[in-house]
Amino acid sequence: MTAPDPDPESKPGEPACRIAEITQYSCVPQKSAHGHPFVHCVPIPRLFRVCACASEPVVEVTRVLHIDVRTGCVEVPGPAGLELPKGNQWRDVVRYTDASAIEDQ
Repeated sequence: MTAPDPDPESKPGEPACRIAEITQYSCVPQKSAHGHPFVHCVPIPRLFRVCACASEPVVEVTRVLHIDVRTGCVEVPGPAGLELPKGNQWRDVVRYTDASAIEDQ
């Protein structure tokens, strides 16, 4: 993997970030008018913020970016629009197997 291209709006001392895109497909089996099976797929573009700092996670930002569906142009909001929410390390995530354990808290 290569280092991310620096963000022109990043300040000195801040990690350089870039936007990366993957295309995920949602597919469902269907039958043609003649009864022949085929798979119909719809592309779902997903956008992620990738920063050069190895300790910072890759974050999906698809919902906060402004995408023109006609042209495909992506408008990145100001730095405040891409601030990371407070999160937990995976080792600190609690997984409940019983719904009653959640209600007891």
